[in-house]
Amino acid sequence: MRIARVIGHVTLSRKIEALVPGTFLLVEALDESALRGGTEAGAPLGKRDKPMPESLVVFDELGAGVGQLIAVSEGAEATMPFYPKRVPLDAYNSAILDHVEITRTLPRTETRAPAGV
Repeated sequence: MRIARVIGHVTLSRKIEALVPGTFLLVEALDESALRGGTEAGAPLGKRDKPMPESLVVFDELGAGVGQLIAVSEGAEATMPFYPKRVPLDAYNSAILDHVEITRTLPRTETRAPAGV
């Protein structure tokens, strides 16, 4: 699951009948540096360490709006809300996030077994 910010909507002229009513969102996946820049809904984003090479299109039945942070499920997990129906989705809005808190973790230290063990 990834955290993303909604940057727009996608308009379709037709869609598959198996999909429940919902919309398609255009989102940008966020990395840690971007999240540290603004984690409240509607807050300005920090800059990403690396540019996002492409945006994601996410199916949404929760009603997320532009600027909101969402949790995105991808792959087979994106289709689970429709089970047992088979739907052609690759990304699904699992939650609208009100706040994201990042706590600083200590760097991982390498532990070695004592000599002769």
